[in-house]
Amino acid sequence: MLTRRHFVMTSTALFSCPIATPLWAQEASKPARRPVSDSSKWASYDARVTPANYDPATSNPWGLHPRFLPQVVQANAGLTPGDIHVDAVARYLYHIREDGTAMRYGVAIAKGNLYEPGVYTIGRKAKWPTWTPTPAMIKREPHKYKKYEDGQDGGPRNPLGSRALYLYAGKRDTYLRIHGSPAPRSIGSRASSGCVRMVMAHIIGLYDQVNTGVTAHLYATERVTAQS
Repeated sequence: MLTRRHFVMTSTALFSCPIATPLWAQEASKPARRPVSDSSKWASYDARVTPANYDPATSNPWGLHPRFLPQVVQANAGLTPGDIHVDAVARYLYHIREDGTAMRYGVAIAKGNLYEPGVYTIGRKAKWPTWTPTPAMIKREPHKYKKYEDGQDGGPRNPLGSRALYLYAGKRDTYLRIHGSPAPRSIGSRASSGCVRMVMAHIIGLYDQVNTGVTAHLYATERVTAQS
């Protein structure tokens, strides 16, 4: 005959131990690894992407058309020093300088209808930035971007390259960037998923000259910003 005491003891034996969390649940609860940029490697990365005896005006191991190499040109009157202007037709980026000149660089812009002209603010800057594709990019090209949905560490193979200038609309990050690219031969073309690409060595030179808070103008059609 089962007594009440026997029932309590039996129940305790059956149910007193905690149920182990299934392995799949443990895996699912692990936080996603956040991408990192190791600042101790930045100098070596810079050296890796900068040609030996680098001269911005003449160094061209990338085989670019000479017009896409950095050049000082005369800026048109009335432009604000420090601002950036991107000519989508000629594939030029101009950085306006205090003395009325502009430094002109060759760029690549977005392919198809992904280019977004407008007036933006440089909301922040980063050296050897990390990168995470947007949900729209993953949806559009899952075979290319799905594997990076948790982000990619900063480094020479990162799509944002050596430096990035982040374009904001007010206080909102637009996810548009002006950045270095591990595909320098794309300069002069329509190649990106929305951003403006530069040669890594070129944007390293530009980066320290650009302050956060300045304006970046991305034109839909040709805009003559300087006498080239």
